[in-house]
Order: sequence, then C-alpha cells, then structure tokens
Amino acid sequence: MKQYIVTGMTCAACSARVEKAVSRVPGVESCSVSLLTNSMGVEGSASEADVIAAVTGAGYGAAVTGAGPKASAQPSAAAGDDPLQDHETPVLKKRLISSLFFLVILLYMSMGHMLWDWPLPWFMADNHVMMGIVQMLLAIAIMVINQKFFISGFRSLLHRSPNMDALVAIGSLAAFGYSTWALLAMTRAQLAGDADAVLGYMDEFYFETAATILALITVGKMLEARSRGRTTDALKSLMKLAPRTATVLEGGVEKSVPIEQVRKGDIFVVRPGENIPVDGVVLEGSSAVNEAALTGESIPVDKAAGDPVSAATTNQSGFIRCEATRVGEDTTLSQIIQMVSDAAATKAPIAKIADRVSGVFVPVVIFLALLTFAGWMMAGQSAGFALARAIAVLVISCPCALGLATPVAIMVGNGMGAKNGILFKTSASLEEAGKVATVALDKTGTITAGEPKVTDIVPAEGLTGRELLILAHALEQKSEHPLARAILREAGEQGLQAGEVSSFRALPGNGLAAEWNGSSLVGGSQAFVSGQVEVPEVMSRQAEQLAREGKTPLFFARDGVLAGIIAVADVIKEDSPRAVRELRNMGIRVVMLTGDNERTAQAIGTQAGVDEVIAGVLPDGKESVIRSLKARGRVAMVGDGINDAPALTRADIGIAIGAGADVALDAADVVLVKSRLSDVPATIRLSRATLRNIHENLFWAFSYNLIGIPLAAGLFIPLFHWQMNPTFGAAAMSLSSFLVVTNALRLNLLRVHDARGDKKLKTPTQKEAGAMQEKTLQIEGMSCGHCSARVKKALEDVDGVSQAVVSHERKNAVVTLSRDVPDDVLKQAVEAQGYQVVGIA
Repeated sequence: MKQYIVTGMTCAACSARVEKAVSRVPGVESCSVSLLTNSMGVEGSASEADVIAAVTGAGYGAAVTGAGPKASAQPSAAAGDDPLQDHETPVLKKRLISSLFFLVILLYMSMGHMLWDWPLPWFMADNHVMMGIVQMLLAIAIMVINQKFFISGFRSLLHRSPNMDALVAIGSLAAFGYSTWALLAMTRAQLAGDADAVLGYMDEFYFETAATILALITVGKMLEARSRGRTTDALKSLMKLAPRTATVLEGGVEKSVPIEQVRKGDIFVVRPGENIPVDGVVLEGSSAVNEAALTGESIPVDKAAGDPVSAATTNQSGFIRCEATRVGEDTTLSQIIQMVSDAAATKAPIAKIADRVSGVFVPVVIFLALLTFAGWMMAGQSAGFALARAIAVLVISCPCALGLATPVAIMVGNGMGAKNGILFKTSASLEEAGKVATVALDKTGTITAGEPKVTDIVPAEGLTGRELLILAHALEQKSEHPLARAILREAGEQGLQAGEVSSFRALPGNGLAAEWNGSSLVGGSQAFVSGQVEVPEVMSRQAEQLAREGKTPLFFARDGVLAGIIAVADVIKEDSPRAVRELRNMGIRVVMLTGDNERTAQAIGTQAGVDEVIAGVLPDGKESVIRSLKARGRVAMVGDGINDAPALTRADIGIAIGAGADVALDAADVVLVKSRLSDVPATIRLSRATLRNIHENLFWAFSYNLIGIPLAAGLFIPLFHWQMNPTFGAAAMSLSSFLVVTNALRLNLLRVHDARGDKKLKTPTQKEAGAMQEKTLQIEGMSCGHCSARVKKALEDVDGVSQAVVSHERKNAVVTLSRDVPDDVLKQAVEAQGYQVVGIA
C-alpha cells in the first residue's frame, strides 16, 4: 500500500470526494482516505503522479508520505510535515480569538442595545443606518478572518462536490446578503423620511447571525481538532520512542552518529539508562531490558550474549555491546508504527454506510434548505422568516459527525492495542475480531510454552531425585533430542554437574547407552528400557499415570538396575486456563488443534479447559478443520504464524501469537507481540468495545441530523411552536463532531485485560450459520494484483456473493455466499474477465 498525505480536507464529504476521484484512476485497485490523519492509502499499479493529479483535480493537495516538498502537488501539501502533528488547533485558536473580539462588539450593538437598551456611541445613538453600517463592517471583519470557510466551500461547489464548508459559507453569506439588502432598503426609507419603515427594517438585520455562525463553527472545529489530535496520541508516543542517535564502535573508538547512519552489521554499545537504537543481538555483556514500549510488559527481560534486543527498549542495568541486525524501516518499532498507520489508513466495513451518506449529504441539505425557504414563502411568511429557517437547516447539518464516527474510534482502538502489544493490520480486523463465535487454538507454543520441561522426577528405591537427575544429565548431554534439552536445562537450573561419558550410542527404539564413571547407563522410552532391565510394576503404573496427564516418561537404568523415571512435558502457560475461561465467559467456543496423540491432547485440553480437542491434525490439515468450524459461525485461528499460515489465512480472523520481533507476519490479521494467551480475550474485548463505541457514534450522528434538520426547518412550529434560531443551529453543529470525538476518546479508559465487564455475544444458530456458504474456484491466467482485483470485482458483482477473497499467487478465489449461487454463474463471471476456471469446490 502506497501512503499519501492529503491536505485541504475539512469534512467527510471531502474525503469521499478524494476517494472517488482516486478510485477512477486506471490501475488503482483500492483507495482509502482518512480524514482523521489526513492520509490516503492506495493499492495498485497507478503511478504516483496520476494519483496526485487526481487529488489535485478534485481540489485538494497531495504528496507521497516521506517525500520532500517537491513531490507535493501544492505547497500546502508538503510531505515533510508530520501528518500526525496538530497544526490546526493553533491556527483555529488565533482565528477564534480575533473573531470573538469583533463578535462581542457586534452582539453588544445588535442585541445589547436592542433588547436591554445598552448605551451606544454618540454617532449611532439616533442613527439606525449608521448602526447598520457598523454591524455590516464588523460582520465583514469576522468573515474575512474566517475566509477559509468561503474559499473551501465555494471551491468545492466549483468542483461539484460541496462539503460542510459550503453549507457554512452559503448560510453565512445568505444572512449577510439579506441583511445588506435590508440596510440598503433602510437607507432609502431614511432618505424618504419614513421613520416607521426604518424601525421595521431593524428587525431584518441578520449580521450577527452571519458572524456568529462562523465564530461558533470555528469553536467547534477547534475543539474537534484538539480532540482528534488526542486520538493519535498512542501512535505519536510510539514515534517519540525512536532514539535520535546511536553510539557506534568505529576502529575501537566510540562515536555518536545519527540513527539514519547506522547500518546492518555495525557494532554499537548501550549504557545503563539508554534506549537501544536499533534491533540487534548482544555480543558482550548482560543486562535487564525494559521492553514495555513494544510489548506493554513492565517487567524487565534479562539479556545476555546471543539474545536479541529491539529498538526503543531501555537498557536498565548493565553495559552491553551489540551487532545491528535490523535498521531503519526494518526495526520492530518501525514495523509496529507502520502497521498501526496502515490500519488507520484502511476503512472498517461499518464505515461504508456513513461514507455513502456523507457523499450525498451536502447536496441533499442544500436542496432541503431551498425547499424550506420556498415552503415558508408559499405559506405566507416573510422573506426574513423563511431565510432564517433555511439558514438554520444549512448550519445545523453536520456530515463531519457521520464521517468521524468510525475512524476516530478505530484510531483510538488501534492505539490502545499498540500500547498493549496487540497489533491490528486493518480496520476490518479490529471490527471483526469481536464477532467471532469460535476460537481455534494451536497447542504448541500457544496453549503450551512450546518447549519441553521436566515436570516429575521419580527415583527408584535407594536413590534420591538429585542422584537420578545427575545420572540422566550425564547420559543426555550428548543427545540432540528436544527432550534431552529439557533434562539438561533442569540440571543447569539446579546447578548440577556430571562428568563426560564414553562409548555414547543412540540405539534403535528411542534409546541411549553410554559408559560413565565405570558404570553402564541406558535410558529412553519404557519400551526400550524394559527390554534392557526389569521395570517394577509400581514404576509401570506410575509411568501410565504420567502419560495420562500428557507427559512423556523417560526411564533410566544403571548397571542393569532401574534408576527411576523423569517425566518431561510441554507444560501449559501459566495464563492459558484463565484465558480460555475468559473466552468461554464471552460466549465463545474454544477448540484446541494439535498433532499429538489423543491421550496427550485430551490431558492438555482438560488442563486448559477447552470445549473441544481435535488431535492428530498435521499442519496442512488445520486449514480443512478451520473450514469445517466456519459452518458454525465466524472463526478466529490463533497460532505461531509459521506452520499455521494456511489455517490463519482460512480463518475469518488470523491471530499470530508471540511474534516478538516478527510483527509483519503476512498470514495474520492480528499480531500479538507477547507470547501470552490472555491477549486473545483482550483482543476480542478491545474489538467489542471499539465496535460498541462506533455504534454509539453513528447513532448520535444519524439521530442528531434526523432530529435537528426537521427542527431547524420549522416542521415542529405548527405542533409545538418550537423555532430554532440559526445561531443555535450553528452551536449545535459545532458541538456534534466534538461529542463524537470525545466519546471515542473514552476508549482510552478501557482496561483490556479486565474481564469483569464481559458479556456473552449472541452466536448464530446452526441454521443461520449454514445459510452462509463458501466455494473455492481454481483459476488459471491471473498473474498480478490487478488480475486479482478484476476477478474480485466480477465475483462480488454477482447477486448472492457477499465476499470474494482472490489470490493470484494461490490461483484461487474463495467466495462467501449469502444464498445458493450456481457454479455456472460464478464461472461465467470470471471467464468474462478473460480468465479460466478449472475447478470449483
């Protein structure tokens, strides 16, 4: 995805206009515009120049993100500016202060004197025309200060894509124009000596309305800009973590260089209290490193020679010397920032409704305002009354609240996820994660720690556990088997040493043999060792019990006598049972997938508390299991992102857990930086809270306009005598967007690991889930992303196809059907684009 900065957008209608213009450019497969971050993501083969030209043609500025100012189509679109920096609030604040200075004087004259008979200067005391002229001049001053509304609004009208500024400009200018006509009429009446007419025209002045509208909208825009700036705080705080310099060793001499000059393979040093500049591996020294910036985990992690370190983490204790392995955009921090930025540049499916409404909202409002004016004139009201109602319709309408309802919540949700080590690749994944009905968990590395550990030491009579472990350590130290490493690790943790063995042999049947201190040692499985020595019945029963618990019993013997049993198992993570329990409390069915035998799998499943265990599943078979689980509803697959890639891709939501530095796993929709299963329910909890916030925002935005526009038009006057002054309409409009953004900021208060507020989500019944069908088409002839996009569009245009996922690399298309669609119809849709369907499953 190519990222661009877009300038000049002021409301949702603007972003819809830009998106529509760029989508028409040949070679553009998809385009997503974010009003929140003033950014645009474009996929396809279209050139940068064509994309920028399309934006410019729509009346806005554009530049490639990260490019210099010369890449910009307009000076105001300089890409060198930080798109996340709040440039708007200071400018709006100056405009507001200047506007208020003149507005206070204007309101004193127009309302203070007229309503409460406040004194006026001598030259206006008895001269109503002069009073009108001064009001007009004050209104003109405020309109000049806020000229951006008029420039942006009328430019959008010229491009036939009116935006919110057009509503404000038309409303303000209409009030000013009508008032100016009244002032001219008053002047003629005064010259004619008609005092009654002069006083009558005083009631036709709306100069204060024209000015107050602009001032109040500026207040709203400033509050909105400030709140919008806070929605990107999490992303900005990530960017601030990046160190500016690094201490590099050149010829044995330490030298401080800008971070941009560090290259892969450079040797750098980090002292206690300093941030690690780039990703690397420790060559010398040891320390405790605080990785909270990346993982959200506050407990420092011990690092020694050979261990990886990541940029922006803090060296807390020791001096370490490291070799740079990832620099620039390849560091973990840069990948996280890029992932969060890309997610912000995409659109959630729920935003499409608001986008469609925003695209036609302003023209409809202008039409309604004209209809309101004509209606009241036909009803016999005065032109001033009819104009006031029409202006109220214009200024109370707010497309921004609709346009911001989804992206502000998505941005805050993404930021909250990043702070907690939960990275959503797209806005759609953030929305969909909370809707899953089934979570499939890979066993190894997900539920379990992924590396065997010694769980039980059962010495034979006459030996101690310590003696048995030393004996096993001696025999296993030359073995390369994973279970041997577990025994060596346990011995190392207990500080045990064993001398070298001789005549070491790995024997058929999972057995080992060696000579040690004059004794003959053997070890291995029960089947192997029982053929070498006699195994007492009590030890056999003990081994069976350990096997039922999902552990692997290893037998050891010395000089023909059984020495004991050491059980080794891939133990479940400490937080796995709690995470599974939280998922089930959310109404989610939890399934464990593993290639282990049924007995071991059931033992682990029982400990974890899952609903169902599917054992004996090879990595390439997990994809078909996910396919069958999807018949019951949406499925999330949680795995390590390597051998689980097909299953992660097949699932509705793929979650890669314990990614560490590899945060850019292609197969996953969500990446969990920490290897903690409790982050899975936290992901779903965050998704549900974000979706709930979006629903609240959309409800407010639609309700506000559905109630506000009829009220402003005066439809409630005959029934309840409710009449809205245009000034109050402007105040309501200015607050609507602010309330939407403020509501989204409440997500910052969410505690993603707090399960107390969890509720069970209504999952679809078997009948409802079964209504959704899936078919896979094998397609020949696709060679690029453009081909995939053509096939995708062709399939999704077919009635009954709700979604199509097309891959030119896998040469297939997976279509989700809301009803039965004949194979011939799908085949014809694809082959009409010039590609060949060779099979449908």
